[in-house]
Amino acid sequence: MAKIVVKQVKSIIGRPTAQRKVIAALGLGRIGKSRELEDTPAVRGMVAKVSHLVEIVAE
Repeated sequence: MAKIVVKQVKSIIGRPTAQRKVIAALGLGRIGKSRELEDTPAVRGMVAKVSHLVEIVAE
């Protein structure tokens, strides 16, 4: 399956608990941290929930 690289570009300070949990589930937590994840509908849905905090670097 394809991989995507997700990078956190904004802080989670002041964000709702649900968004904090999504960032943690993606394996992020600090600005600049990135993870290579499987390109599944579940991961795409999580990225969509916090799209204002992360960016997809590579597909």
